[in-house]
Amino acid sequence: MDERDPAEDQRLAQHRRLAALYRDIFEIDKRGQAIYEDLYNRFAKRAKVHTDGGIDAVLKTYKDAARREVIEHIVTMVNFGNGVDDSPTHQENDNE
Repeated sequence: MDERDPAEDQRLAQHRRLAALYRDIFEIDKRGQAIYEDLYNRFAKRAKVHTDGGIDAVLKTYKDAARREVIEHIVTMVNFGNGVDDSPTHQENDNE
């Protein structure tokens, strides 16, 4: 028998509700689209791997990666709100 964990079901339901909010705000609402575009241009578009400067280059690369990760989280949540689960956890399970 497939026994479902009620806590896991509750967590998934909350995740779906939150993902729907991300979709509504960042994809449907024109204001959210403008905010997303601004965030993308500020933090993701210019993210790169820095090679000049030794340890400072490494730190700049990590800083850019962290900023981009927030933008990628927004996209992942919007996608989930649209029924597309492209989260890293889901992708790892698909590869097994």
